[in-house]
Amino acid sequence: MPFPDIDPVLIEIGPFAIRWYALAYIAGLVLGWRYVLHLISTERLWQDKPPINRAGVDDMLLWVALGVILGGRIGYVLFYNPGHYAAHPVEIFYVWQGGMSFHGGAAGVLVATYLFSRTRNIAFASLMDVTAAAATIGLFFGRIANFINSELWGRVTDMPWGVIFPNGGPLPRHPSQLYEAFLEGIVLFILLWLLTHRFTALKKPGVITGAFICGYGVARIFVEFFREPDAQIGYLAGNWLTMGMVLSAPMAIIGAGLVWHFARQPAAPAKAAPRK
Repeated sequence: MPFPDIDPVLIEIGPFAIRWYALAYIAGLVLGWRYVLHLISTERLWQDKPPINRAGVDDMLLWVALGVILGGRIGYVLFYNPGHYAAHPVEIFYVWQGGMSFHGGAAGVLVATYLFSRTRNIAFASLMDVTAAAATIGLFFGRIANFINSELWGRVTDMPWGVIFPNGGPLPRHPSQLYEAFLEGIVLFILLWLLTHRFTALKKPGVITGAFICGYGVARIFVEFFREPDAQIGYLAGNWLTMGMVLSAPMAIIGAGLVWHFARQPAAPAKAAPRK
């Protein structure tokens, strides 16, 4: 299949350009914010009351956005191309060229959410649960943007849905970005929705966070078998072990441990932020 003719730049006026990559982050944050509002407004999902009110969610959006952008960029620089950015430090700020790490972004959101919970005296575990439940939306749009940017494509394949990427050589490759959008975005969202809405897992703070971490780790490891490793790193061992696997394996194990631990705890009310 030929790569669809999609310009990575949606609108360009002089030096000003709006890229699909930037819109994906905006869509993920805005729709994620709306989903968190839905979660806190559905009273039956909570043991007592939601940990945060609407005004708090509005304020938290900025913290999460900074965590995603700063953590994602720093993670990419440190995990995937430290040598290049050490020689060209100014390019660290060229975020419009792509180069974001999910693992770094996740760490950034974790730190941002923890700091926000401390400033507002909100239970950290419950706050992370609603953040994790909404994170799959951003993952979906982010992976679609990776596909449009013709980056992070997969290994060479003879499957009929293989795509010939404009910068991936003449041979068809796995559209691994779409695999990730499906698994990390759609499938994981459905799984977490079932936990929150059918099994009311938000009544046991920490379960949703653990399920998200484990689910992402498993999905990412699976897709890494089809995804071409970053050229500057290549395979870490044999012809299969990648940096993505190394970073995701601990997530799958830790996430499963968190689910096991918190699911065994008695349901407890979340400490809500004081109303203003």
